[in-house]
Amino acid sequence: MSKSGISAAALSAVTVIGLALAPAAMAEERTCRGTIGGTTVDNLRVPQGASCTLNGTNVKGQVTVQRNATLRALGVRVVGNVQGENARRVAVVQGSRVGGSVQVVQGGSAAVTGSRINGDILFDEDEATLRAVNNRIGGSLQAFQNTGGVEIRSNVIEGNLQCKENVPRPVGGGNVVDGNKEDQCANL
Repeated sequence: MSKSGISAAALSAVTVIGLALAPAAMAEERTCRGTIGGTTVDNLRVPQGASCTLNGTNVKGQVTVQRNATLRALGVRVVGNVQGENARRVAVVQGSRVGGSVQVVQGGSAAVTGSRINGDILFDEDEATLRAVNNRIGGSLQAFQNTGGVEIRSNVIEGNLQCKENVPRPVGGGNVVDGNKEDQCANL
């Protein structure tokens, strides 16, 4: 027995019982088809081919937009990231706040306008129109290898503004960048 009077075996038994009674730490995932209003969810997924409108929704985790799916997020609060891979369209607009990053990769169109993104905005290998206008971005804004046109205008960016291999070249201006303006975005 230890000096405190509790044996190692008894302490282990109490620990195991405590863990067995503790609530599960796994977050629930909500699937969105249609519209979700001013409610709170853990994680949110827009399944393949579906359309989802979030209007004033709070997401305690992340939002995932799957292949050929569409997300329109108006005035949302997301603690984590908004991620679209092969998504048809991703729009984060009208005073939305994202605690992580907005990443749209190998998809269609995207718009991030009038919002606060604490992390980065990444547009990578997208095929339709991309817009980042009038946002406050805590990280960097990056646009790489996009082919549908990129507009980057009137953003306040705490990190870097980086653009490479976009055809056509990005357009815009009036961006305030604390870091560097690089490559195709050097004059924006």
